[in-house]
Amino acid sequence: MKRSTKITSIVLIFFFIIAAVIIARTMIGNHFKKKFSKRPPPGIIVKVVEQKLFQNTIETFGTAVPVQIKSFNIEKYEILEPIKFNTKVKTGDVIAKLKNRNITTPFDGIIGKRDFSNDIDVSQSSIILNLEDTSVLFVDVDIPETFAPFVKKGQTVDIKFSGNALKKYSGTVESTASRIDTNKRSLPVRIKLNNPNNELLSGSLLEISINYNERNSLSILDTSLIMEGDNVYVYKVDKENTVKKVPVEIGLRKKGIVEIKSGLEDGDTVVAEGLKKTRPNGKIKPIKHGSKQNSSDWGKKDKSNKEEKNK
Repeated sequence: MKRSTKITSIVLIFFFIIAAVIIARTMIGNHFKKKFSKRPPPGIIVKVVEQKLFQNTIETFGTAVPVQIKSFNIEKYEILEPIKFNTKVKTGDVIAKLKNRNITTPFDGIIGKRDFSNDIDVSQSSIILNLEDTSVLFVDVDIPETFAPFVKKGQTVDIKFSGNALKKYSGTVESTASRIDTNKRSLPVRIKLNNPNNELLSGSLLEISINYNERNSLSILDTSLIMEGDNVYVYKVDKENTVKKVPVEIGLRKKGIVEIKSGLEDGDTVVAEGLKKTRPNGKIKPIKHGSKQNSSDWGKKDKSNKEEKNK
């Protein structure tokens, strides 16, 4: 009897020790798992939704034409003094002294020369003298009829010249035709451009952008968009820095900015960069867009924190 009691006690002690070891290992494992598996939320660049000016644009091309132009056909043998070409003249100035007459300018402008084609015999004995007033230029363009209702007299026009793409000139819609050109299915439109310094030459090919439907709309960076088929989403950040995936309706895109028609409100915060590191209903550490500290800095911090813990 004493022997069986002793064996029973040894067995119970053995199982108690095993149970204690298992419980201790489980507790220690859970402690270290909780300590080392809890990672800080990733640093994500965010931006506040704000209002910006948007406008639709009709783009086309046209050739610059001077507001006034007059040509003079002169026989070379009549010229008494050399003509100063490519110079500015005033109304009444003598631009050509000839044997039997003088040619004076009827308006302010610039003197230029245009030779006849080489295959014409008269080109060797005659020249055409051009007087052009380029202080104002006109550009005639054809607008597709689908855009005709949006073009009005006095409308603002942005103009660019290929020779200086960085500079933008401002013009206005001078007039529009009263009917659609049935051959081209377009509306003839004349653009007026002030050119007081004669910076643009007549005959230049100009890029015309007619702006219409100006409005203030909500905007975000286009890097915030998540495209899934025909649907568009963004990650919206709440006050607790929790990310929510919300659908939005977008409008125009302009230089990295996209118009938001619905789905967001003015003052909302959305993820601007780092979409791959973001998860719906997950926590983030917001970094304001444009801040010197970016997501790579946060990655370095996370790495240094881990190294300190390992030490």
